[in-house]
Amino acid sequence: MDGTGAEPGRVIVIGSANADLVLDVDHRPVPGETVLASASTTTPGGKGANQAVAAARMGGRVSFVGCLGPDGHADLLRASLERAGVDLTHLAVVDAVTGYAVIVVTPDGENSIVVAAGANARLDPGTVDRSAGDWADRDVVVAQLEIPMDVVVHAARASVWRRARFVLNAAPAAVVPPEVIAVCDPLVVNQEEAAALLGHGRSIGDSDPSDGPATAAALLALGARAAVVTLGPQGVALASPEGAERIPAPQVRAVDTTGAGDGFVGALAAALSRGQSLAAAAGDAVAFAAAAVTRRGAQAAYVDRADVPATLSAGGAS
Repeated sequence: MDGTGAEPGRVIVIGSANADLVLDVDHRPVPGETVLASASTTTPGGKGANQAVAAARMGGRVSFVGCLGPDGHADLLRASLERAGVDLTHLAVVDAVTGYAVIVVTPDGENSIVVAAGANARLDPGTVDRSAGDWADRDVVVAQLEIPMDVVVHAARASVWRRARFVLNAAPAAVVPPEVIAVCDPLVVNQEEAAALLGHGRSIGDSDPSDGPATAAALLALGARAAVVTLGPQGVALASPEGAERIPAPQVRAVDTTGAGDGFVGALAAALSRGQSLAAAAGDAVAFAAAAVTRRGAQAAYVDRADVPATLSAGGAS
């Protein structure tokens, strides 16, 4: 229950599910260079699945709407979602290979990612409609851009029809139709994605995190109902009609940033589904993401809501 005594809403994540091939390297290869990985693992990932697991770990009632192929990678992803308690009623199996990503991680914990859509490209508006029949006004619908844009547009429209709150993580960077931006509450992006939406040729605010609130306000001016810009170890900036502010992140020793942004989005959605304000939800989500970067992997790094403080302490928060 939230502070009003009402039943919390659900989190419906419409998005991608990928098997992540994670390679540890000393440095990112330059053009023409071959780099040997010191270790490799295959873990469950994909922006949508990551966000669904994160929302469930943070106590949300979560449903995942997506597509998998009929292969072993699908088994890996399904098992991870089920362990987190995510409802898979609207998870479809299609005649395509399960999506996958190659993730290169350097010793500082930073990563570079290449994604092959696979089955994620087969997600269609009909699958969304089968889920949308019971969406309600306290529900939070989350989408990202590793799925076809027509599905994102349809999900945004269905959210309006059902009076659900629509959250878009506009990642990877792409052109987003104005009708979708207009219903985002909030629109969530990192600095590079913000630059793409605002028409800039480079990242915004890299050297001065205080620029973050201005960037979030600029996204609000595009028509979003609210906007959040993630700033990595500097926290997040947010803007709404009530104003703009920056929320700092706990300082931790990062081991692996893979899935940290997705963790933030999922945790944010779970908090919003409980009726928290955007600022309060963002504060909880920042702490969750900070705890995640102290551990390896994406979904494997997410801890339960009650365990976030202890994980931050063990991870070297200052």
